[in-house]
Amino acid sequence: MTAYSSNLSDDQWAIISKYFDMKRSRKYDLREVVNGIMYLVKTGCQWRMLPGDFPTWKIVYYYFSTWKKEINMGRNA
Repeated sequence: MTAYSSNLSDDQWAIISKYFDMKRSRKYDLREVVNGIMYLVKTGCQWRMLPGDFPTWKIVYYYFSTWKKEINMGRNA
């Protein structure tokens, strides 16, 4: 993985990873998905312009969209 300035540090990941089900087997590394989201936030690039070092833009967008919906549902509860 390329070292982008937007990538999470090990300490940051240690804090964030507590909110994910890390026991579940996944095809894509959640840390790389989060790094992809962080890259988009920092650079303002389009989803389809996400560098190939990250999972495909469709995967990153899927997780972003899913997590956003979960957060919004939590506010409405």
